[in-house]
Amino acid sequence: MKKRLLLGFVLLAATLTGCGAPTINPNYSSANPELMFIGSEAPADKPTETLNLGSYCLSVSEKWKKDGKTPDGQTIWTKDSFRRVVPCR
Repeated sequence: MKKRLLLGFVLLAATLTGCGAPTINPNYSSANPELMFIGSEAPADKPTETLNLGSYCLSVSEKWKKDGKTPDGQTIWTKDSFRRVVPCR
């Protein structure tokens, strides 16, 4: 009987401690802000650029896309990067 009562008090104390602890605020940031942005409008897309890599050239284009929402309703934008080999001019 005493073990049950003690277990009940332990569970009650654990529940109250868990509910009374402050909530951890989510951190929506990235070590590289060039890859993720939080806000209502997307950042401007960069124009496509062609890189000369010696024996071939590479066309690189970057586009921002909506990738969800934060719990407080802000839009999460992530960057997609597209690369393809093109003939050098």
